[in-house]
Amino acid sequence: MKKVVLAFSGGLDTSYCVKYLAESLNLEIHAAIVNTGGFNEAELKEIERRAYALGVKSFAVLDETDNYYDSCIKYLIFGNVLKNNTYPLSVSAERVSQAVAIANYCKQVGADYVAHGSTGAGNDQVRFDMIFNILIPEVQILTPIRDNKLSRQEEIDFLKSHGVEMNFEKAKYSINKGLWGTSVGGAETLTSYGYLPEEAWPTQVTKQDAEEVTLTFVNGELKGINEEVFENSVTAIQKLTEIAAPFGIGRDIHVGDTIIGIKGRVGFEAAAPILIIKAHHALEKHVLTKWQLYWKDQLAVWYGNLLHEGQFLDPVMRNIEKFLADTQSTVTGKVTVALAPYRYHVVGISSDHDLMSSKFGSYGEMNNAWTGEDVKGFSKIFGNQTMIHHKVNSL
Repeated sequence: MKKVVLAFSGGLDTSYCVKYLAESLNLEIHAAIVNTGGFNEAELKEIERRAYALGVKSFAVLDETDNYYDSCIKYLIFGNVLKNNTYPLSVSAERVSQAVAIANYCKQVGADYVAHGSTGAGNDQVRFDMIFNILIPEVQILTPIRDNKLSRQEEIDFLKSHGVEMNFEKAKYSINKGLWGTSVGGAETLTSYGYLPEEAWPTQVTKQDAEEVTLTFVNGELKGINEEVFENSVTAIQKLTEIAAPFGIGRDIHVGDTIIGIKGRVGFEAAAPILIIKAHHALEKHVLTKWQLYWKDQLAVWYGNLLHEGQFLDPVMRNIEKFLADTQSTVTGKVTVALAPYRYHVVGISSDHDLMSSKFGSYGEMNNAWTGEDVKGFSKIFGNQTMIHHKVNSL
């Protein structure tokens, strides 16, 4: 019997895939779920129980959380990457890491096929297919939901006819939780107008009293929160989420261009990612030169776009990562952020590498490193070419 590795989540689509691949294609199914920080032990145990009840040959949990941070999230922080100045690429980054893990598991199992539950309407189908085509081109991709153009009701009817009992009621909101944020989709995000109601957000607002939090960065990575030091930045991100999410911070709706050429809206809550990126950027503005900041901005936009579109394995991504990492050698210091319900602001930074030093002058008040005559000469030379342009072209 031929083997298929199925990227399994336990929901309707992948439950259908198990029964279809076994009953209709007579394949031996090896289900695998990739944890990128979105599942606890109890949830994983329940998904495992569901997989075996459906009839899989084996079930594996591929824990990619630390690798997800080291290979991807770290560089999103270094680049202050927010898609369309809004979205921290919560799902797109996660899907790429999941696809790579599934591809590697296929090699381990010796699979003849790899399957996923994507429909033909979203970004994930492209991300998974591209990664599989690059890493395991000899393994045939199966996508039963997309290939059979199934409606939700057709999936339900098929499962019921095969004796499957599960909760077939569709949740009002679809939730995808991971280390780098949680996406929320519902009726309000299917059109161009409307905001998600309070009850739709996975984390409810339970904190009312304002507080300050101090984030410590070491070479661009979050390594401390207030007085607590973290060896693993993943743990620091999780801790910051616990602190900030109950304020309702990091909620928004992203409007973007999908890989398949249509516009899409999605809600998300990402308290830790938003605070980390904003605090990290504030620190960088103090410790990097204007040209470092400029070129980081240019390359970070490209990095985010390529990641969003599933091009994570292109070698140019490793080139950009090396540049981003090299800029972080002086991005060490503390950033204090004030938190309140639904809002935050950066209070200030402290760093041994702060270029805003009083030794060289205070902006708008006085200088210690040059004279007025120095500025007169500089201003004349600095505008010399533009002066020549105006004289030549005003004749």
